[in-house]
Amino acid sequence: MARFLRPTIRSFISSQLRMSSEQLGELGKGAGKGGGGGGSVRQAGGAMGKREAAEEELYFKRKEQEQLAALRQHHNEEIDHHKKEIERLQREIDRHKGKIRKLNHDD
Repeated sequence: MARFLRPTIRSFISSQLRMSSEQLGELGKGAGKGGGGGGSVRQAGGAMGKREAAEEELYFKRKEQEQLAALRQHHNEEIDHHKKEIERLQREIDRHKGKIRKLNHDD
């Protein structure tokens, strides 16, 4: 994705990611440089902190997957609705063309 961005935007995004990752420190290793500790278990560090960090990451990954699935479902429903609308409008067009043919035939 980054190769499609302009170089200035790409460098800005990569510098922001580096800065945010430096503040975080290593997940589960206690409080980071940013000030927020993330709770007493994560502040303590050690195996429990690593486990808590892993569970938190897994939770957000699952939540993101659920949101993406809901978004896909919504888009599929929109596509189906628009296809039905196209079919309805095509029937209307055909009906009007039939009326025009009938009027031309009557002349």
